[in-house]
Amino acid sequence: MGTLLAAASLSLLFSLLLTPAFIRLFRRLELGQYIREDGPQSHHVKRGTPTMGGIVFILATLFGFFGAALLTGGVGITPSSLLVLLMLVGMAAVGFVDDLLKVRNQRSLGLGGWSKIAGQLVVGTTFAILAITVPNAHGVTAASTAISGVRDIPALDLARIATAVPIVGIALYLLWVNLLAAAATNGVNLADGLDGLATGASILSIGAYVFIGFWQFSQACVGGRLHPDNVAKCYATADPLSLAIVAAAICGALVGFLWWNTNPAKIIMGDTGALGLGGALCALAIETRTELLLLLIGGLFVIEAGSVILQRTYFKATRGRRLFLMTPIHHTFELMNWREVTIVVRLWIVAGILVAVGLGAFYLEWLA
Repeated sequence: MGTLLAAASLSLLFSLLLTPAFIRLFRRLELGQYIREDGPQSHHVKRGTPTMGGIVFILATLFGFFGAALLTGGVGITPSSLLVLLMLVGMAAVGFVDDLLKVRNQRSLGLGGWSKIAGQLVVGTTFAILAITVPNAHGVTAASTAISGVRDIPALDLARIATAVPIVGIALYLLWVNLLAAAATNGVNLADGLDGLATGASILSIGAYVFIGFWQFSQACVGGRLHPDNVAKCYATADPLSLAIVAAAICGALVGFLWWNTNPAKIIMGDTGALGLGGALCALAIETRTELLLLLIGGLFVIEAGSVILQRTYFKATRGRRLFLMTPIHHTFELMNWREVTIVVRLWIVAGILVAVGLGAFYLEWLA
């Protein structure tokens, strides 16, 4: 518990106190946000706001996590937590290249579509392979080949489904991980359209994994903390406490960043931050064996991405008609003349309700 609180506190202090210095640095380097012409006209006042703010809370997360581990003798540093950080930093690196190209070329398009997908595939595949091949001190790997709900679903074990041809099972597993990674990163990225929206929603979603990880730690199959009556319901998650610690570090960093990112934002996370957060969210879902539960815990991101998919599908099916005024869905509310702050707070409420339902489903499974 002490390491968890220390990680959150250190990352919070880093981002809260040092973000102004990064804002000045980014302005000096002329790393200003470019606004697309076909977006809401109200967004043009944000042109030139420092972007790539994801760098700040990623550094804050690393400082908080490793600083807390140093203070507590290495508690929390496990293959599982390092893999979450790999996804956070790796996906952020792809986003950083995208942001840098946008700033240099002064256009809303950075990396080409296939180039961005290739970068995400490299990071996602590296994570997936390490997650099922590198064991922890108890010989348990961070991930399994089974698709999970609130824990692994044996009937959906991709390796068992393709027992006759093992390579097919591994290929299905890699495809599944990369599908989750693409969905999570693009969902957060699409939500990053209003000041503080993606940041606040990410705090709620990633914060859920602090509770999930800590509960799985208290009810883990190893460690001797489990009551004998609950052995049949124990969690086989590898190093759940370290997952709670890294999630707490990310949340602390985001809370400090949100102080400067609320309307009007002094700094924007950019693709650097959005892709990094999506990667971390995906890794936490996979390693806590709650992959399908991510539909609720990351529900706002599902809604944002879903609105874009529905709009494009409807547009093509009806040859030019639109289902929404503009997507992602928060732009529709802007065109309905809702104030930006009103939209953000109401969507935070939606995100919070969905996270609460997701956590409720997680705990209900244990009680049932």
